[in-house]
Amino acid sequence: MDDDRASLNRLPRWGILALALVPATVVGLFYLWPLVTLLGTVLNGNSVADTLRAPGLGRVVWFTLWQAVVSTLATLLVGFVPAYVLARFLFAGRAAVVAAVTVPFMLPTVVVGAAFLALLPRSLHGTATAVIIAHVFFNIAVVVRLVGAMWTVIPRDLTAAARTLGASTTQVLRSVVMPLLRPAMFAAATVVFLFTFTSFGVVKLLGGPANPTLEVEIARRATQLGDVDGAAVLSVVQLIFLAAVLALAARWQRRGSITFFGDAAARRPRSTGERRLVAGTVTVTLLVMVIPMLALVRRSLTLGGRWSFDAWRHLGGSEVRPGISLGIDPLASIAVSLRYAVVATLIAVLAGGLASLFIAAARRRGQLLDVGVMLPLGTSAVTIGLGMLITFDTAPFDWRAQWWLVPVGHALVAIPFVVRILLPVLRAIPADQRAAAATLGASPGRTWLAIDVRSLGRPLAPAAGFAAAISLGEFGATTILTRTDRETIPIAVGRLLGRAGDLPRAQGFVLATVLMVLTGVIIAVADIVGRQGRDA
Repeated sequence: MDDDRASLNRLPRWGILALALVPATVVGLFYLWPLVTLLGTVLNGNSVADTLRAPGLGRVVWFTLWQAVVSTLATLLVGFVPAYVLARFLFAGRAAVVAAVTVPFMLPTVVVGAAFLALLPRSLHGTATAVIIAHVFFNIAVVVRLVGAMWTVIPRDLTAAARTLGASTTQVLRSVVMPLLRPAMFAAATVVFLFTFTSFGVVKLLGGPANPTLEVEIARRATQLGDVDGAAVLSVVQLIFLAAVLALAARWQRRGSITFFGDAAARRPRSTGERRLVAGTVTVTLLVMVIPMLALVRRSLTLGGRWSFDAWRHLGGSEVRPGISLGIDPLASIAVSLRYAVVATLIAVLAGGLASLFIAAARRRGQLLDVGVMLPLGTSAVTIGLGMLITFDTAPFDWRAQWWLVPVGHALVAIPFVVRILLPVLRAIPADQRAAAATLGASPGRTWLAIDVRSLGRPLAPAAGFAAAISLGEFGATTILTRTDRETIPIAVGRLLGRAGDLPRAQGFVLATVLMVLTGVIIAVADIVGRQGRDA
């Protein structure tokens, strides 16, 4: 009876459909339409054969592929032990270690690239080795989170029984543990491969002109060579390849999946070997995660091999010395980034919040919008920017020069994260709350406002913080859409670090440090506000 009353107390159909209007418009107008336009540009043009026959393209494709494969394998290998230790053992400072592993994944790619420029010797600058090292650092959190989650449900009794039967540690790992971890390993490998295959900021800063990926080549053709048609062809090639990889990964994961229920609660290390393993893993992990960030700060405070605050003192203007101009106003780029972040966050929270409410209220009928808002996450940011550039370059939608087009591009990337943060909260609302409201005579609208909308107050701060952090660090779409007088911090960092001379590079490290601090502060404040909301 209560369930029937709760269903009668739902919003009317027109009210539910109205929730989808804003998110569907944003995704349809600024993602799907540009994507279709991009595909149409390729199919209707004559540049496909010329682009695919271009000299050097095979080398670009090969480098993109093999560096992604090596980066993925290296990340799985490096992240395996931290995933095991953090999932299976309790120790002092465990939360801090988890945070240290997770934070790099939330940092802008340009910050990671700048950090390894500061840390690695010059002999490794512009090499594939530098790119792979940075990719491992950036993506290790994926392995720790996904593989570690599977570790937590593998009962210790299984491994203990195998040892009792005489199996060695290697045999237990190969015959018992790895088959159970295979689904999580597949999932982690897929995510890391996608991130490294479409990597832009890290490759642009560390790979140099000799090691471009498809993503970097697309941006170069569109912004430097003016070959928009050729860039469109490469974007479609990349999309087709990524779709094939996702399809194969889903198929392999279904084949290798195991229905398994267990409980292996973390415990404190007991033996001397376990204590040494935990201590060693924690020490190495913290050093690996912290040292690049410290190197970035140190390089921002050095000039010509000596300690200096000159780069920080001249942060407020493009003319650092009389007659010497960088052509970039660092303080102005900070202001532009903050303005874009505010606008992008408002769009992402509004569209993502309404999409979450619609998906939760429409239930099965909401799956289409759920898939739609997630699509930008599977598309490279450079492709999103290129599609918008091509689409909004002609009347009556000649918006290419409009400043707000950049934060809209940022919001497209942020909306999926907002939805994934808010939607579980809505789906977790007990049905008896709505039934109780109906029993007390509350109208559908009042019930919806008091229960569903009010429940979003707690996760809204983390969602907004995530959206703001994404906007601040977005590099790919911004490279395509930005104007020279509206440079964001990542664009300014990339330009400064690409110049010769100690002073421009020092300013680049300064801006990268500022971006790192801004991102950290935003995420920390959002987390604190979110916790206070949960405790209230």
